Amino acid sequence: MEIGAEWLVDAAGCRRDSLVNPGLLRDLFDRVIRDLDLHPLDAARWHVFPPPGGMTGFVVLSESHLACHTYPEHGILTLNLYCCRPRPEWPWRERLQEMFGATIVTVRTVQRSVQELVPWP
Repeated sequence: MEIGAEWLVDAAGCRRDSLVNPGLLRDLFDRVIRDLDLHPLDAARWHVFPPPGGMTGFVVLSESHLACHTYPEHGILTLNLYCCRPRPEWPWRERLQEMFGATIVTVRTVQRSVQELVPWP
């Protein structure tokens, strides 16, 4: 029995200015949330680091959470989405190339299931 899936997404080669653009990062969160029919419990929280640092974003979902970290000094964006309900694949590569200019996008999916867990005593 599946109990959730987690997507670990790393994007490199991103435009540095895009990684410190709060509006663009909010747009990314909004697209993921809308397209996957996710349900935020509150507004996303954002932290902006002093230059040359990037941003960290986090939103709690009824399905779990969505988080991102940007590293403009390296041209890197990392994302983590965990859902306790099945969701279709999202076009991570295409969207991150389109929105951030990513040249390399790696998507790892971790399926969580009851069979993998040690039974409770």
